[in-house]
Amino acid sequence: LVRLALFVRGPLPEHGQLARHLGAMVAPASEKDMPTLRTITPAEIEEQDFAPVEPQAREQALEILNEVKEKGEEGLLKHARRFGELAPDSRKYLLDRAELKAAFESLPAEQQAVLTRTASRIRAFAKAQAASIKSIEVDIEGGKAGQTVEPVRRAGCYAPGGRYPLPSSVLMTACTARAAGVKEVIVASPNPSAVTKAAAFVADADCLLAVGGAHAVGALAYGIGVKACDIIVGPGNKWVTAAKSIVNGICGIDMLAGPSEVLVIADSSADPEIIAADLLAQAEHDVDARPILVTPEASVITAVNAALARQLAVLPTRDVAVPAVRRGFAVLTDTMDAAVAVSNRIAPEHLEVQTKDANTLSKSLNAYGGLFIGTTAAEVLGDYGAGPNHVLPTSCTAKYTGGLSVHTFQRKNTWMRIDDRAAAQQQINDSVVLARLEGLEGHARAAEKRLLSDDAGAAAKKTR
Repeated sequence: LVRLALFVRGPLPEHGQLARHLGAMVAPASEKDMPTLRTITPAEIEEQDFAPVEPQAREQALEILNEVKEKGEEGLLKHARRFGELAPDSRKYLLDRAELKAAFESLPAEQQAVLTRTASRIRAFAKAQAASIKSIEVDIEGGKAGQTVEPVRRAGCYAPGGRYPLPSSVLMTACTARAAGVKEVIVASPNPSAVTKAAAFVADADCLLAVGGAHAVGALAYGIGVKACDIIVGPGNKWVTAAKSIVNGICGIDMLAGPSEVLVIADSSADPEIIAADLLAQAEHDVDARPILVTPEASVITAVNAALARQLAVLPTRDVAVPAVRRGFAVLTDTMDAAVAVSNRIAPEHLEVQTKDANTLSKSLNAYGGLFIGTTAAEVLGDYGAGPNHVLPTSCTAKYTGGLSVHTFQRKNTWMRIDDRAAAQQQINDSVVLARLEGLEGHARAAEKRLLSDDAGAAAKKTR
């Protein structure tokens, strides 16, 4: 509803995106022609492809990155024109703060208010996260040791703009970067609509790079048209995800946040119409998205599939959603405990629990990007700024990482100092001994330089 308010009631986005993307004039289709979720067993999950980076996409992204790196701005312009992001004779791909402000001021007051309120919710949650980890100082033998929490200097925030412009992703990434204390924030998004530009203004971005795909990631990583970023964050298609995996190391990345996925754990107490709506909400993101249903009750799968067919037949975005539904599946388990095990194995980006006792069941779930407990906690509320970030790990990577947060933009650096050399003699002596046990004589001698004369002899005797 928020997205429709942003686009339908205001001026038309550039490049005719409203008609092309929302497909408002798409006629209803026949329910019997609509795909439904195929049913598999828990054992068949291992046969599914959850690779976070598609090999072919990586090859294609690498080729683009290399060209951008070698040819600089000309390489960037070539691919921006190739993908229709710039006119053949245009070289303007960077929008400054004044242009972002003008876009914001061009919007109706209602749309401005939606962006402002959403940004406030995101900032409030991000600031609470920031307060959870602080700089510390503790006593050590003869001195002090500590941790400092410092933001990176410059962040690149990617927001998709291919099938649908996503101003919500601009807010999620750039607002969070600012809450972390990042001094310079650069947004990248192809074919930015007026609302996308306005979101960049509200999020306090310094500028907007109006290109996308692997070439935008290359520009942010290598410093083409903008200064090189310390970290690149944000969701994207499989080419963006592949490009991020390649530049990781040259700069940091948040995670591999590829095509969207949602997993719903449900029992017979759940409403199949709601489940179907939630599955389609993610399916319409991308043809490579994946909706998943997990339940110990076959009747739930039957009811949800019937609802899927009904809703898909009249969904304006079904040309995107249909291929995604074909990629999805339903897992029929023997018990609810087995359903939990399946979810923990898949580690989905979005995890909804729609069961009789959702609060209790959710405590046994330990691998997901974002968790949505109960029927009312719709995943789309998380998409549009309830507070927690909507940039989340996909393709099973939630087994080892979480979603975007202020901590993504922060470095936790440790330090130590010795104020009392005599009080530090035991730990210095232990370092000498450990170094020689490891065969690192240079380490041992460096530590010995800090020993008082009597302790130096004792340390030498212990290692003979």
